[in-house]
Order: sequence, then structure tokens, then C-alpha cells
Amino acid sequence: MALRISDEAKVQMPMKTVASLIALVSIGTWAFFGIQEKLNTHSTQLEIMSKDLTLNSEFRIGWPRGLLGSLPADSEQFMLIEELYKQTDKLQERVDGMLHNEVNITALSKAVEKLQDDVEKLKDKQRSFANGNGH
Repeated sequence: MALRISDEAKVQMPMKTVASLIALVSIGTWAFFGIQEKLNTHSTQLEIMSKDLTLNSEFRIGWPRGLLGSLPADSEQFMLIEELYKQTDKLQERVDGMLHNEVNITALSKAVEKLQDDVEKLKDKQRSFANGNGH
């Protein structure tokens, strides 16, 4: 028995089999496009993550070296620190000046005490002359 197939050949199939074939092809097509979509999603995420990783590496290396600038808060803190250094230098100069003043005050105090002693001696001599003991 020879099987003859031509474009005019008629095939008889139960409707249940036809519906099953249509459902099978539909499910296969749906699954293929679902997998394709998932692959595209993962590919896009990998590209985004790769770009983010590159930018992160540049930031991680560049930021501590000061290649990417500084935050406004950091700039403000640097200005405040610089101002504090200036004030500290001025205070140090004043303290140093006060140390010199202390030395001068001590020397002058000794000189005044000596002058007072000398004045007292002169007064004593004057009194002794005034009393007629001028020897």
C-alpha cells in the first residue's frame, strides 16, 4: 500500500487532536517569547550593573584622592579649620607677648623695690641732717 501525499490530499483528524496541536504550538510560542523577554531583561540589567560598577570604581578611587571635588560641607569645614588656625596663631602670639611682659614686670618690680629702698635711705639721711647729726 503506497502513501500518496499531494497538495490536494485530504487528512482527517479528530477535533480534539487539532485543538491539542493548536494549544501546544501556542504554549510553545508563548514560552519562547517569555524566555526571550527574560533574556533581554537580564542582558539589560547586566549592562546597567556593568556601567554602575565602572562608575563606582572610578568614584571609589577618585573621591579619596580629591579628583572628584569635595562636598559643600567639607569645604565649609576646611574654611572653619583654617579660621581656627589663624585664631590659634593670634592667641599664641598674645601668650608669648604676655610671657615677655611677665619678665619685664618682674624686673621692674625689683627695680621699684630698690628705688623705694634707696628713697628710704635718702629720707633717713635727710632726717639725720635735719636733726643735726650730720656726721
